[in-house]
Amino acid sequence: MSQALIPFDLRDTLRQMVAVLQEERQALAGLDLDGIMGSASAKSAMCDAIDMAGISAIDDECRGLLEAAKKMNEVNRQVRNLIAANVAARLEAFTGGSAVYRARANAPAYAYAAARG
Repeated sequence: MSQALIPFDLRDTLRQMVAVLQEERQALAGLDLDGIMGSASAKSAMCDAIDMAGISAIDDECRGLLEAAKKMNEVNRQVRNLIAANVAARLEAFTGGSAVYRARANAPAYAYAAARG
């Protein structure tokens, strides 16, 4: 049987989440795959703990920590997307263009089925 986190535990978990998000940002900046994956795992575990807390455990300090974590996570998401776009652009340049994986991109979906038939 799961027990809801008391406000102090929730605050501690949220502080840990903010720290993990800061570590994730550093891992993203250094392109440290192990650090990025470790942060993702830690964030997932903390989200599970936060879910158990329930709305009644959220006080003003927790709301502030939640907002800070939300903003940091959004920035980290944007950085991850920029890195992914950069990698995609480099792969396209390396392969000589985007035609390698976008062949027939303008064809409707039913054209693929007809071509296989």
